[in-house]
Amino acid sequence: MYRSLPFALCLSLLTTAPAAAADYYAGKTIEFIVGADVGGGFDLYARTIAKHLPKYIPGTPIIVVKNLPGVGSGKAAAFIYNTAPKDGTAIGALMPGAVISPLLEDGPKPQYDPTKLVYLATAESTTRVCTSYGNSKIKTFADAQTQKGAMGASAAGGSSRDYANLARRAAGATFEIVTGYKGSADMMLAIERGEVDGMCGWDWSSLKVQKPEWIADKKVNLLMQFGLEPDPELTKLGVPQIWQFVKSDEDKKALELVLSQQVFGRPYIAPPGTPPEQVKLLRDGFAATMKDKDFLADAATAKLDVSGIDGAKVQDVVTKIYAAPPAVIARAKELIKE
Repeated sequence: MYRSLPFALCLSLLTTAPAAAADYYAGKTIEFIVGADVGGGFDLYARTIAKHLPKYIPGTPIIVVKNLPGVGSGKAAAFIYNTAPKDGTAIGALMPGAVISPLLEDGPKPQYDPTKLVYLATAESTTRVCTSYGNSKIKTFADAQTQKGAMGASAAGGSSRDYANLARRAAGATFEIVTGYKGSADMMLAIERGEVDGMCGWDWSSLKVQKPEWIADKKVNLLMQFGLEPDPELTKLGVPQIWQFVKSDEDKKALELVLSQQVFGRPYIAPPGTPPEQVKLLRDGFAATMKDKDFLADAATAKLDVSGIDGAKVQDVVTKIYAAPPAVIARAKELIKE
């Protein structure tokens, strides 16, 4: 026989769920896995966010930042996908190449599916540049089309390698690409030592943070900018867009696919299978942090550009990228391959 529950018990059940959600992170620690070296642009962004994010997550968890570089953030992506707990206590910061490279790289597929990662936010939609150092004979992109030069690069899936190849195959640069550098910090040292002429695929915001003196002292030549739209600051400096050097419509469509990753220039993720309740708490926390005046003040002091997009929109962009026509994907692969 059906019996109704006492009113007090019903009220208790109604109020327990929201309270439990609000208290979920109380006393917990979130590991923030950064798929890049300490001291690089991705690390600086993550650590600045981690300082302010806890106050916007109910329960105010502790956030511990750990670095797991390798394979253009692919190592961190695989860890988040396969190993990290799926309970909302693990998040990751990836280079966008880790999201798009499984679509564009031939060979063994990585141990993660970018379309199944849970996207929480991006801190920036970025513009990238191709650069040379002041003592290089390559001062402009026109020089790069007629004179040999060496560009430092990391592993496959890293923007430094992919974008140097884009400059070669889509725009006619004659670069030699020197791979094997661990990250941007190592490449900057190699540039200063004269081992290589410069680096491509460098986030303009990172260059301004990592080497402001190069810009102030005119030690860096800005050869070209990469972006779906021109960057006003770079355009004012007279830096040409890659689009003006690309001839065929086929290459333009492929280039648009590759550059789409810059919409989510600094993506933050959670493992697939993370409960929707925790996903919402984390997405809301990131969204609030991106508008926090103290965070924005710290970002401005560190010269970090902030143009955040919420996780649901990032998820949608990734889905659309992976739905690109096969012919466009095939040509994009040709443009970035070794």
